[in-house]
Amino acid sequence: MIIQKSTNPRISTFDPHNFSFGNTFIDHMVICEYENGRWGDVKLVPYGPLPFSPAMMGVNYGQACFEGMKAYKDKDGQVFLFRPEKNFSRINKSATRLAMPEVSEEMFLEGLKALVDIDRDWIPHGEGMSLYIRPLIFATEEALKARIANKYMFAIVATPAKSYYTEPVSVKISDFYSRAANGGVGSAKAAGNYAASFYPTKLAIEEGYEQIIWTDDSTHEYFEESGTMNVFVRINDTIYTPPTSEKILDGVTRDSFIQLAKHRGIEVKIEPVSVKAVVEAHKNGTLKEVWGVGTAVVTSVFQALGYKGEKLELPKLPAEESYALTLQKDLVDIQTNNSEDPFGWRVLVEKNVMETA
Repeated sequence: MIIQKSTNPRISTFDPHNFSFGNTFIDHMVICEYENGRWGDVKLVPYGPLPFSPAMMGVNYGQACFEGMKAYKDKDGQVFLFRPEKNFSRINKSATRLAMPEVSEEMFLEGLKALVDIDRDWIPHGEGMSLYIRPLIFATEEALKARIANKYMFAIVATPAKSYYTEPVSVKISDFYSRAANGGVGSAKAAGNYAASFYPTKLAIEEGYEQIIWTDDSTHEYFEESGTMNVFVRINDTIYTPPTSEKILDGVTRDSFIQLAKHRGIEVKIEPVSVKAVVEAHKNGTLKEVWGVGTAVVTSVFQALGYKGEKLELPKLPAEESYALTLQKDLVDIQTNNSEDPFGWRVLVEKNVMETA
């Protein structure tokens, strides 16, 4: 790895109690370029703009995918990644679906650890605090030709993060728009998936909702995801979540919630979740909770579901009775080294990792 440290670090101006998530970037980034059929050297360089043309194929034809993951700091200042091997596997799954070259495990994991290590002072410590990390791959060839590109960039950038949603939100169950279709790219973290979701979400917001629960494209009778999150439903004391498919993203937080629930002895059923069954459970009083999970938000508890012009209010459970909040605490305690990690998910980032490698 080639390392070029910033000569003008901004860390001295960073206020961990007053910053904007997603707009505040750490001092360094990782980049690596692909050309002539191979990846070049991985470089850790000062964060900043890169020279690209409007004719860049990633912009024109959508060959772009990314990951979302986090680093955490414990009370002793130790830094941890969380299940990074899952993100490595998934970014390559996305790259393959978009006809882009895969990255090696060495590129991905060493790049992550080097970046997190050199900018560990940017990782805020405290409840809900972390460093959000964005690995991405995109086509950089300058050509207005609708074909597979010949040049790409792998990059990793990061931004300090704090709690996403602090209050329960209302979501609209979509009966027209869909996030993904059979045979499409729903199981990839393709950049275009998010662009296509913005307009339906805008419409839902105009109706008084914060997000959408996406339903299947053919019948709109089954839950798929919620916004940019995987979705969970609790009926009585059983948790239901849709199975992953070519339309549903294999979320790392989703898988973690499933394993944590089973570890607690909570019954989890991974099966199609019908809108009809959820509405019926609301009517008969057995619908206890609906929530979304994802890397950025961790858990977003829903307070109401909008369906066919009706707003279905959900019970307000105390934290100790909520599966969503209980499992969230279990997860965050592992991530932040506040509890034992029986799954081996936590990965320590050693100090001066590149010097000791």
